[in-house]
Parts: sequence; C-alpha cells; structure tokens
Amino acid sequence: MRHERLPLGFVFRSRAKEEKAATVGSPTDSKQPRDPQAPKGRPTPKRSQAQSQRRSVASTPTTRKEAAKRQREERRTALERQRQALASGDERYLPARDKGPVRKFARNWIDSRFNIAEYFLPMAVVILVLSMIRVASLQNIALLLWLVVIVLIVLDSAVTGFRLKKALGERFPDENRRGAVAYALMRSLQMRRLRLPKPQVKRGERP
Repeated sequence: MRHERLPLGFVFRSRAKEEKAATVGSPTDSKQPRDPQAPKGRPTPKRSQAQSQRRSVASTPTTRKEAAKRQREERRTALERQRQALASGDERYLPARDKGPVRKFARNWIDSRFNIAEYFLPMAVVILVLSMIRVASLQNIALLLWLVVIVLIVLDSAVTGFRLKKALGERFPDENRRGAVAYALMRSLQMRRLRLPKPQVKRGERP
C-alpha cells in the first residue's frame, strides 16, 4: 500500500498555526495584573481585601506573651462594659443571669414595691448590738426582734413570690421563667441603693 508524502512546508505551517491558537486561547494572558505574592493562577485581590488581610496578619499575636496580654486587655474591656451596663441597665452587656425580658420584669417588680427583706441587714446590726449588751432585758428584746424579723421576711417573701409567679405567667406565658422568682427574692434581700443592675423604676411605679 502506497503512502502519500506531505510537503514539509505544509507540516511546519500546520504546527505553527496550532501553537499560535493555543497561545491566544491561554488564560494566563489575562488583562488583570497578578500580585507577586498571590498564588499562581489566582487573580490579584482588591486593595481593600489586601489591606484587611494585612491588618488581620498584623493583629495576630506572634508570641504567647502577646496573646496573654491581649486576653487581659479584652477581659478588662469586657468587665468595664459589664460594670457600665450594671449601672445603666444596658441589656447588651449584662451578665447572663441578668439578661432577658423575664429577668428585667422580675427586677422591676421587686424595685417598684416596698420589701421588708431589704432592711434585713440594718435590723440585723441593731439586733446584734442589743444582744452583745449584758443586760438580760435587752438580750430578751434582741431575741424577740430576731423572731419577729424572720417571720416577717418569710411571710413577705412568700406573698411576693406567689404574686410575682402569677404576674410572670400572665406576662410571659411562652417564655422560660425558670429561676426568675428565686432571682427576684434574692434581689429583695439587698438594700435598694446597693442593687445591681441599678433600679430602673421608682417605688409604686408599675413595672
């Protein structure tokens, strides 16, 4: 069987055309300039992206000492925000135990009424002083005052807890109310000016 021979010029001309077509269709001739630090085959990142990347790299602590220092600063900042939130009632930075509408309502409920338990500490100091005086009559009075104060606080706390539980059920029927009554009763044991978060309602004001 005879094979036809092709001219040499035809062969070289075909190869030259194929190489030229491959060069034109190559994706490496993109008009977008490539960043020298960017990986090959990827476009140059935008200036804003590059700056943000550099800032993130620069802000990353390089040593354990720097990391510990940054953690202390972040902790100090968080505590300062929390302290300000406890004074102003800002919900964003309050501790977890004080957050939420249920806890806020419980606080306002206690702060809006008169509570016998909030005077427990001043009365306890007076009773303690009377009990230290070596006079039989004064010591008997101190003992009687102890009993009266404890009974009043228990009764007042029971009534407050019952009424608050009912109010919470009416106001927040679908919310998690677990621990809200105990949280409010513990707050009632503190003097009004020493409570944290600070009271946001006046006495007699409706919560």
